Amino acid sequence: MVFTFTGIDHVQLAAPEGCEEIARNFFADLLGWVEIPKPDNLKNRGGVWFQCGAHQVHIGIQPHFVPATKAHPAFQVLHLVELRQFLLNHQIQVIDDDVRNDEGVQRFYVFDPFGNRLEFLEWL
Repeated sequence: MVFTFTGIDHVQLAAPEGCEEIARNFFADLLGWVEIPKPDNLKNRGGVWFQCGAHQVHIGIQPHFVPATKAHPAFQVLHLVELRQFLLNHQIQVIDDDVRNDEGVQRFYVFDPFGNRLEFLEWL
C-alpha cells in the first residue's frame, strides 16, 4: 500500500439547528474545551467547533436531527474520577460502565445536551 493512516483529525457530532449556544455552554463552559473558529466558507452551515486535547470536535447541524444514543466518541481523560464528580456536581447524569473491567480502563458515559452519547475513559 502506498497510503498510511496517521490518526483522527476530528469527530463530528450532529445537533439540531440553533444549537450553538447550548453547545458552547456544555463543551466550552462546562468541559473547558476551547472553541475553534470555523473557516469562513463553512460558517453559513451553522454549528460550532472545539479543541479537545490533540483532536477537534465539530458540532454540525443536521436537518431532522436524531441523536446518536449508541454510537459515540470516547475521550481519554486524566483524573477521570474528578471529572465524574465535577459533572455530577453540575447536575449532569453519569452512567457508570457496568462491564467488568478486565482491560485496564475505567469509563463512564454521559449524554450531551442534544442526546448524543459520549464516553470518557482513563487507562489505568
